[in-house]
Amino acid sequence: MVIDGNTRAGDDERYMLEAVKEAARAAEEGEVPVGAVIVKDGQIIARAHNRIEASRRSSAHAEMLALEAAEEKLGAKWLTGATMYVTLEPCSMCAGAMVLARIARLVIGTDDPKTGACGSLYNIASDERLNHSIEITRGVLAEECSALLKEFFRSRR
Repeated sequence: MVIDGNTRAGDDERYMLEAVKEAARAAEEGEVPVGAVIVKDGQIIARAHNRIEASRRSSAHAEMLALEAAEEKLGAKWLTGATMYVTLEPCSMCAGAMVLARIARLVIGTDDPKTGACGSLYNIASDERLNHSIEITRGVLAEECSALLKEFFRSRR
């Protein structure tokens, strides 16, 4: 699929598949299956999955870990021009961190109507009152992302 004369949709699916792989790793480790990948200049610069249980840290969300890894790799606090791919809509903590890191674009697999802060419950990522807003694309590989979560929670009941 081509959007605006480029292959953005194809790239979005390709990079979201990498985030899905991270989410699957999380599930294998007994973590809620959320995966994140950060891309800058056509290269994956960071990838992560939830590590809350393993680290015993409430902030060890896939997005937070990916932001930390990307900032370390680039040696910068701002990730201007970078895109984050995440399988589940980020919460308020993660959305706020993305705004502070100056992520340019966010690609979301599936929405989170309970805690989503990028359009579902709140919209921190695109709140014009803040000093930065993030372009958001939703629903990329939504079925795959949602299926991972549903299967994980079904297996826990």
